[in-house]
Amino acid sequence: MRFISAVLTAAGLSSRMGKPKPLLPWQGKTLVESQIDTLLEAGASEVIVVLGHRAMEVAPYVNGDTVCPVVNSQYRDGRTSSIKTGLNAVSPKARDIVLMAVDQPRTPQVVSRVIREHLQANALLTSPRYRGRGGHPLVFSASLLPELSRISEENQGLREVFERHRSEITQVHFDDSSIRLDLNTPEAYREAYAKYGQVKPS
Repeated sequence: MRFISAVLTAAGLSSRMGKPKPLLPWQGKTLVESQIDTLLEAGASEVIVVLGHRAMEVAPYVNGDTVCPVVNSQYRDGRTSSIKTGLNAVSPKARDIVLMAVDQPRTPQVVSRVIREHLQANALLTSPRYRGRGGHPLVFSASLLPELSRISEENQGLREVFERHRSEITQVHFDDSSIRLDLNTPEAYREAYAKYGQVKPS
């Protein structure tokens, strides 16, 4: 079975939210727990969770035999530092890497479809799209690890890798705007929670 690593960044300051995003309620659990469950259900072989701001508060919610918390001590330097911290912890067995942020909740169905189409295309990198605009999660071939490990805030992080391989991107088109969901503010969270964050009655 193909080994797929997922890097979930959960290290940010959550300054606009006013409270740690990983601990926000989502689908009957915390947001970080929900995201871990989603990645595992969607086919990730391991989940690397990158902690930073208030890491000691978030760490108790990062559990599982195939879940590995790592701490980015440089989290104030921006998301690029967290991505690189997570990539450094990826298993050498990884053939592909899924990248997602804790404040970008997705369903297992969305994540598994992006992974599946990435694998079917034997793609170098894969991005979901909604009405011509990119979303998340992103999936990369592990062959890009050397390039990914060199990203920097100065060069706009992952954007430089995408620009370099623009003609090789596999696009997965969705009719669902949730692939662009981003919980940056209390207002955005309340709106998203009302639409996606509650546990649906079975």
